[in-house]
Amino acid sequence: MTTTTIPAPLEALTRHFIDLRDGNHFGHVTRQGKESAFTEAVQFLDVPIRRVLAEFNEHLLDGTGRIDATGLHRDSRGGLIASWLLTWAQQRAANLAPISIIATYGAGFHHPHLRGATIGEWPLNVAEPGHAEELVPVLRAIAGADIHNLVFQVGGNVRLIPAMYPAETERQPA
Repeated sequence: MTTTTIPAPLEALTRHFIDLRDGNHFGHVTRQGKESAFTEAVQFLDVPIRRVLAEFNEHLLDGTGRIDATGLHRDSRGGLIASWLLTWAQQRAANLAPISIIATYGAGFHHPHLRGATIGEWPLNVAEPGHAEELVPVLRAIAGADIHNLVFQVGGNVRLIPAMYPAETERQPA
């Protein structure tokens, strides 16, 4: 008998579809309950997101970047949002969005999502620290898609990425 293991991102996607099917989010059916679950998910995500952005900073930005987090707050429409942002000198000089990982629970949404500054939504189904760790490949994909799209926003100029031209990069404070 063959046993197959579902890859963690697909398991998270399955949890998402089950929530949609059953009309709840980790057993919560009220907005208040779902917001409580989202608040906890944001806390669980903080460490893995910072680790992923630190990887991008170290390997692509030669350590010149700075990671900032907004903390959980209400957006202009009454939804909840938390953002983690990786900025660096070349990105700021080009007036581009930072590499971003954003957790949102929009006012009209059934459940929360993850997204980047330049890419769309990924379902956010995190109820425990292990769920947040399972998303590390997704977090890397979001950050990778963002930096890829930022390069194309400046006409494909990879000079935006310090590691591509290390001799030209002077370590500057973030």
